[in-house]
Amino acid sequence: MINYNPVELILAKRNGTALNEDQIRNLVEGFLSGEVPDYQMSALLMAIYFQGLNKEEIFALTKTYIESGKTITFPAELKVADKHSTGGVGDKISLMLAPIAASLGLTIPMISGRGLGHTGGTLDKLESIPGFRTQFSIEEFRKLVLEHNCALAGQSKDLVPADQKIYALRDVTATVESPGLITASILSKKIAEGAKHLIIDLKIGSGAFMPDREKAKELAELLISTGERFGLTVKVAFTNMNSPLGLAVGNGLEMIEAIEYLKGNPLKDTKILTSELTAQLLVSTNLAETAEQAIAMIEEAVKNGKALKKLEEIIVAQGGNPKVIDDYGLLSTTKYKLPILSPASGYVSHIDCRAIGYALIHINAGRMKVTDSIDHSTGALLIPKIGDFLEKDEPIGEVHCNDQIKGEEVVKLIQKAYTLSSEPVAEEPIIFDIV
Repeated sequence: MINYNPVELILAKRNGTALNEDQIRNLVEGFLSGEVPDYQMSALLMAIYFQGLNKEEIFALTKTYIESGKTITFPAELKVADKHSTGGVGDKISLMLAPIAASLGLTIPMISGRGLGHTGGTLDKLESIPGFRTQFSIEEFRKLVLEHNCALAGQSKDLVPADQKIYALRDVTATVESPGLITASILSKKIAEGAKHLIIDLKIGSGAFMPDREKAKELAELLISTGERFGLTVKVAFTNMNSPLGLAVGNGLEMIEAIEYLKGNPLKDTKILTSELTAQLLVSTNLAETAEQAIAMIEEAVKNGKALKKLEEIIVAQGGNPKVIDDYGLLSTTKYKLPILSPASGYVSHIDCRAIGYALIHINAGRMKVTDSIDHSTGALLIPKIGDFLEKDEPIGEVHCNDQIKGEEVVKLIQKAYTLSSEPVAEEPIIFDIV
């Protein structure tokens, strides 16, 4: 039941007045029950976007989100950890990190999302595996995690339903990039799923939601301090999203790249990122004393096949066909593979990753709306990184598609996403900093 007039609270927030926990809880519960309509919650979200939330408001909103649904608990002796990425182009790190971490003794209850706009989603990549199931009840999910040290699934309707409903509204009201709202959204899901240690891959650059380093630092500080109040140890890695990650962009293609990594054939950028993020979790949970020791453990888990075996175990447990590990035709087979050639000679000085992500929506490798269907087989392989030299007509990569005309449009759009310079350009770091 609503105890406050929503209009008065919207007005207070619009004018920069902080709301208390009771007021925040009342508004969120009212929205869930239907007593506070969409248009009033939209107005509140816009007021929050412009006025921000202080630390007490963020804590109260996170707590309200968590308590809006069920929560998962695990035995105290387990090292329960997770990773969250703010989203990027070609970001398949979770597909390698989860089985590696689980094979080394971490418990990974990974609640993941779907791709939207220019960014890809872990669930879509996993669903390129025939039969792979990503929707479970909370009880089924917990059982999978306890049996296999890991499960990768979508958000249950019983887990943080307030965030689920409010996020859908943020997405269509241009209020996604609010540090306070982002903090409550990320942490509520991780705390509700039972994680005690969290590494956040906070991406910065042309393919990130956070192009600005200062805003990224502000968000990191909020994530760390809010997490601490809930007993969650949070580390934040600022990572580079100025070049697509790895070689593949597209669901089945990225799954193939992840399997190749676990077979011992990693690419330079994905290896640096996967190793460092996993190492941070191993150190945070005291399974390793130093990052160097952790990285040695990670490399051994890949070398001896334990990590690949764990991925196979997860695939089988979640209903997928394990034959994908040796038969990539089950993951991605398209009618056409169209070459992308460099339109000129020069050093790669800028890559518009966002434009690449949006271009691939034309061949259904991504989606504009949550309800859009996608083609798991389509995507692109993209070779150059910032600083690489290209000769005119040298292959940049290739587009995998089932519609040649649309595929040719995508080739042109991707060519335009690369800016070349006659002067040499410095190679950029994969990880800027970890806090």
